[in-house]
Amino acid sequence: MQADNHECPLPAGRFEGREAFRQLVRDALTGAASQAWPELVLSDFDFADWPLGEKEVVESLHRWAGHRRRLTMLAGNFDAVARLHPRFVHWRVRWDHVVVARKARTLGSEEMPSVLWSPMWMLQRLDPVRSNGVSSREAQRLTWQREQLDEWLQSRSAPGFPASVLGL
Repeated sequence: MQADNHECPLPAGRFEGREAFRQLVRDALTGAASQAWPELVLSDFDFADWPLGEKEVVESLHRWAGHRRRLTMLAGNFDAVARLHPRFVHWRVRWDHVVVARKARTLGSEEMPSVLWSPMWMLQRLDPVRSNGVSSREAQRLTWQREQLDEWLQSRSAPGFPASVLGL
């Protein structure tokens, strides 16, 4: 069921630049925590430009995570997450039960969606190189974007980025 998008105070419209994108990610995760969003989907080729390792972001994720929450991550490669975002990696280990990580079968970053999606609001980088894109609360756009992400998650990816590595 679609939530009432009027409750979401995040902006809708175009954004330009890496810092604008990073601030929207921070604001979205703060909003997810304060409004108890049930689900988040984060998709990017490698998450190198995302502020996932920042203390403020991890604290927002910590406040958000809990009963009946689900975070799905989709990446072409998780190496940059492990290298650039150690706070997030530590959080991910602790909250493994709410995280589903999928590695996309893709040849390059240009085909991967760069999206933060929730049932209430979404952020999409249309040009990840320049970090330009759009954010929206529009139900039709949210539904369309979720369908695109589901296609990647169901038929173009496999489990990836385990919380721990078992073995010797």
